[in-house]
Amino acid sequence: MANIESRLAVLGLILPPAFTPPPGVVLPFVNVRQIGNRAVIAGHGPQSSDGQIAGPLGKVGAELTLEQGYAAARLTALSMLGSLKRAPGELDRISHWVRIFGMVNSAPGFVRQPAVINGFSDLILELWGPEAGAHARSAVGMAELPFGIPVEIEGEVQIAD
Repeated sequence: MANIESRLAVLGLILPPAFTPPPGVVLPFVNVRQIGNRAVIAGHGPQSSDGQIAGPLGKVGAELTLEQGYAAARLTALSMLGSLKRAPGELDRISHWVRIFGMVNSAPGFVRQPAVINGFSDLILELWGPEAGAHARSAVGMAELPFGIPVEIEGEVQIAD
């Protein structure tokens, strides 16, 4: 078993299958676009183990607590790792996390978006360590996100040959 996958197993974490969009929804893009040694990762949201959107849904600071938002960001990391495992194929090929853009479905007046997106960053740093896992990051509030998800995150990684 690969190093990152071993760490996931030790933590009791399972990567979800490919996202299953709601009926009638067409998503005309790829989840991971690799060009050379870089992979750009499309926006991902929290997924349950069956590939569906994971709840709870809604705005952080209204329907969801900060802790629920943090948990959603952690599930979003697993969703993104599932896509990265499918393409380029091995999580151990990720040599560095480069950039993360975290979006939080925020209630008016909610200003703790960085604490929510820490759910993502903390897991990546735990798995890859402080050097390879270090990433530039933005964490912003949005009025709405697709399907009512509380968090959407996109990013970029460097892939080893």
